[in-house]
Amino acid sequence: MTEQNNAFWRWQEYHRIMPDKSWTSKDIITAGVDVGSVGSKAAVLVNGEIYSWGITRTGSSSPESAIKALDWALKDTGLNQSNIKYVVGTGYGRVNVPMANKALTEIACHAKGANYIWGPQVHTVLDVGGQDIKVIRCDDTGRVTSFLMNDKCAAGTGRGMEVFADLLKIPIEEIGEMSLKVEEEPPPVSCTCVAFAKTEAVGLLRKGWSKEKVLAAYTKAMAVRMSNLINRIGLEPALVITGGQSKNIGIVSRIEAVLGVKCLPMPNWRENGIDPMIAGALGAGLFAKALYDKSHNT
Repeated sequence: MTEQNNAFWRWQEYHRIMPDKSWTSKDIITAGVDVGSVGSKAAVLVNGEIYSWGITRTGSSSPESAIKALDWALKDTGLNQSNIKYVVGTGYGRVNVPMANKALTEIACHAKGANYIWGPQVHTVLDVGGQDIKVIRCDDTGRVTSFLMNDKCAAGTGRGMEVFADLLKIPIEEIGEMSLKVEEEPPPVSCTCVAFAKTEAVGLLRKGWSKEKVLAAYTKAMAVRMSNLINRIGLEPALVITGGQSKNIGIVSRIEAVLGVKCLPMPNWRENGIDPMIAGALGAGLFAKALYDKSHNT
């Protein structure tokens, strides 16, 4: 039995070097490191353009997780940390990024990163992190104009999905597609608290519900909850989703159905696109470039 089958919550760690990109000793190399509660991400930029990135699991130590993520992003690039001119830390563990020159909130960094990935048409960002959900409104430049955050419950976040993956013995990266394999949408689960939703799910399984139907009911409840948060701040198109659940097609499609809008398409990160999970790290790297330029032009 493979590790994946033993730990259904475990998602892949991977890194990418963008094609047709290169660097020289004269280039300005900056980086952003986003230490989240579940995942740590790092993005390396050359002259303000994404060059490489990596996604790893956050461990028990934020400083060690930051080092691991940046080393992972630098793998096979020929670069090392001494080549980096400026680093910005962000995320849950941003104050514990040892190589950072400055720490910035993930709210600002996700808005800036989403603006880079999708362009100036992005005005609403839903960031579904490991332990919280944020809705961010921003202008054409990726500057934050307002935001709302729900960090009081893990429902619908990365940790919540990990619980359901292990409960139902389904690899976490397959949950979204599996939740759509129902002939008819069931009503959403009545409770969005992970602990109680887990108990409710066990009860539904004992009643004869399929795993697909249970997942559909749970992801529908999460989609409604996230949509309500978006409506509280006011949806201004275009909408994008960042964080790990941006890849959960079950949640994304149900949010679109509840709100009656389409999110901008997710980049094909498997084939040289930019993974929306690194939006925070990417935004931090962009701020690092701006801060470096400012410090050398004064």
